[in-house]
Amino acid sequence: MTDAQIRDRIDHLRRERHAVILAHNYELGEIQDVADFCGDSLELSIRAAETDAEVIVFCGVRFMAETAKILSPAKTVLLPVESAGCDMADMIDAEGVRRIKAAHPGALVVCYVNSTAAVKAECDLCVTSANAPEMIRLLPPDREVIFVPDRNLGAHCAGITGRPMIFWDGCCPVHQRMTAAMVERRRREYPEAELLIHPEAPPEVVALADYALSTGGILRHVRESAKKEFIIATEIGMLHRLEAEHPDKRFIPLTEQAVCPHMKLIRLPDLLRSLEENRTVIEVPEPLRARAEVPIRRMLNRKF
Repeated sequence: MTDAQIRDRIDHLRRERHAVILAHNYELGEIQDVADFCGDSLELSIRAAETDAEVIVFCGVRFMAETAKILSPAKTVLLPVESAGCDMADMIDAEGVRRIKAAHPGALVVCYVNSTAAVKAECDLCVTSANAPEMIRLLPPDREVIFVPDRNLGAHCAGITGRPMIFWDGCCPVHQRMTAAMVERRRREYPEAELLIHPEAPPEVVALADYALSTGGILRHVRESAKKEFIIATEIGMLHRLEAEHPDKRFIPLTEQAVCPHMKLIRLPDLLRSLEENRTVIEVPEPLRARAEVPIRRMLNRKF
């Protein structure tokens, strides 16, 4: 089949199965273009929960599909490529959370949404890169705070809130590879451009940017800015959506090497097979799902 035929077949099955197709901002352009919604992982899970869709096809990585299942337990959640994982999420497991909690009795554990359902179930509060400082400010000031799994986002939040935290030694390898030298080079090449960076990057690199923003924050900033040139320091998939929404503006990647291999696994034929063959169904056992939902709901309700 040609790509056009595959897209037509996807559209047919989407309607037939009452499905909603979600694509993360880092997915390939061909996937973003056929999705019902593009966005960050939590935004997409919330959107899916609010629809009357019976099937959620999550074009992203496993922890994202798990989050969708946690929030929509009655719906079928599909991950088109079973092996689509997340290196950061894999840097911690439930036993690791239990160990660090045992070493710091009484501490509250804040988990980045980029974590597995099993990890979320051991934590007190879930956060995103967009709301982490705001959420951390809600915590009782007399309790120690452990932040997992991303030490870079944790350090970013500590710098904003002034709150000391204990960090798990995890990171996103794609953002961790960003360096001050890359920033300096791009600044020389594009002196008029604003540099927008994701806070998963190392703190010393984040400090050199004009703004540290989540993917959703980057999209909003560009939409509201009168600037015409932007250096984008996050996974390169972001440029597809930015260029589609703002053809009159120029977007330069901080580095062409900012590619997450997991986010590039899903292609159009994979999405089609997922709808045709019901692959891969994501299940989260109910006792685990109910525990993992607690820190997410605290975040959504902005109440601890």
